Amino acid sequence: MKHQFNGSQMDEKYVQADSFIDHDEEAISDFALRVVGNSSCQTPIDTAVKLYYAVRDKIFYDPYTLSREPVDYRASNILAKRRGFCVQKAVLLCALARAMGIPARLGFATVTNHLASRKLMHFIGTHIFVFHGYTEFWLGQRWIKATPAFNHELCDKYRVPPLEFNGRDDALFQPYNSAKKPFMEYIGYHGSFSTVPLQQMLKAWEDFYGAERVQGWFDIKCSTFIKERSDFLEEAPFNPE
Repeated sequence: MKHQFNGSQMDEKYVQADSFIDHDEEAISDFALRVVGNSSCQTPIDTAVKLYYAVRDKIFYDPYTLSREPVDYRASNILAKRRGFCVQKAVLLCALARAMGIPARLGFATVTNHLASRKLMHFIGTHIFVFHGYTEFWLGQRWIKATPAFNHELCDKYRVPPLEFNGRDDALFQPYNSAKKPFMEYIGYHGSFSTVPLQQMLKAWEDFYGAERVQGWFDIKCSTFIKERSDFLEEAPFNPE
């Protein structure tokens, strides 16, 4: 069941399709319907919660999929690959929500990730992740944040409780893991957007990490670093205790 909303209360750009949030693609709508089902009793909150868990756990978190190519941030392509980093997973969740008639947009923050693999730290060069992405749903006449990045298997490995979402409260990363060690700290926000601010994101990365390192992220996709790596889930945590 596709939900309806009062257009006078919400900018229509938050339900429209575009080249990134391509929820008009059949694959997106079909996946959303399979996840949600067709019950007329479901509320928008019920729908958003089901979509959140589907993206959290059925789309594998892969931090090595950073790209400067617009096609790599297209929701239908992310769904087809069944993997992506935080921004890509947020894009897919946004598209699925719009496919079901729920206004949705993208939010971005800079975070300090205290728990990551040594290989990822080498790849990024720091514990600070600029333009971390999450999804915002319009539910109960307000915007609710949801972070679908880390699937539950990854959380188990890093001893962090999987991030739960009830559709009524923001679901942002926890500051500590189960061992009371620092996990994730939000240190700045970049705002909310109706679509992927790709050029702004690329500039923010280059300004913070340096153009040479950022270019290295994209070049490395063709290198042995990617070809020989195991799945991120198999990498040893930098500081799991």
